[in-house]
Amino acid sequence: MKKIAVIEKIHKDGLELIDKNSDYIYELISDVSEENLKKKLPNFDACTLRVSKLNENILKHCPKLKVISRHGVGFDNVDLEYIKKNNITLLITATANAVAVAEHVIYMMLSISKSISRYDNEVRLGNFKKNTLEIETLELFNKEVLIVGFGRIGKSLIKRCLGFEMKVNVYDPFVSKEIISEFGGNKIDNLDDGLKSCDYLSLHIPLNKKTKNMINSSKLYSMKKTAIIINTSRGGIINEIDLDNALNDKIIFGAGLDVFEKEPVNKDNPLLKNKRVLLSPHSATFTNECKSRMSIETTKNIIDFFENKLNKSMIVKL
Repeated sequence: MKKIAVIEKIHKDGLELIDKNSDYIYELISDVSEENLKKKLPNFDACTLRVSKLNENILKHCPKLKVISRHGVGFDNVDLEYIKKNNITLLITATANAVAVAEHVIYMMLSISKSISRYDNEVRLGNFKKNTLEIETLELFNKEVLIVGFGRIGKSLIKRCLGFEMKVNVYDPFVSKEIISEFGGNKIDNLDDGLKSCDYLSLHIPLNKKTKNMINSSKLYSMKKTAIIINTSRGGIINEIDLDNALNDKIIFGAGLDVFEKEPVNKDNPLLKNKRVLLSPHSATFTNECKSRMSIETTKNIIDFFENKLNKSMIVKL
């Protein structure tokens, strides 16, 4: 019998999948401190992982561990060097979250463009139409959106942008012009050119040495004053201090962030007081439907791994 450590709570549908299979048993680990994980994980053949960190200090105590199944698509919380060296397979939920994240991007685009929080506040204050003409709002129609990263989420997002009759440019050096054209987009080869012309920027790329602080002061100051930036991928891709300054100086119109360089967000992060940015707590995938899909895919990946039925698109190539 294979033992699966469920690190942090996941939706019941994924756990029920394990319960139905007599070859597997799971244990929920709620205490994710390094000391507790070092003590508990050596007994398991596999584990699920949400936002907790698995570093070498923990993993070196886990000789039985064969596979880590991420409840999501990012994996910057895993020591990739160590698992590669020790032949531990890393899996992701490659198909479960695209719709939820794409919808979250559209929600942020609309909320910022329509200044929804300001309108809502005006009504609650009893002002109704008193300051309406002073509140600037924008339309998505006929605007240019730049999607950076054209994986499953980017492909899901482009359909929704085209539904608003937006013009879509895509920057992704690893995806061909033909594939992007099939989805109704235009491939661009120069990120700087795309940033200068876009009205909306949506980021869908991993955090690594190349993408760290990719959107910095020089990039921000090259953009339109009416531009809106949305980041639902990983914190650290946008330099948060530079973004705060650009918003305060009205270099861009607004921003929407679901992810942050440090999570939970530091109380002294200036973006928390910035009225020109819309924030959510790394929750783009937290729809009821997506939580179910992700939990099922997370546990199914582990079962498929041990039964040699795994879809290769779930495997992170190290």
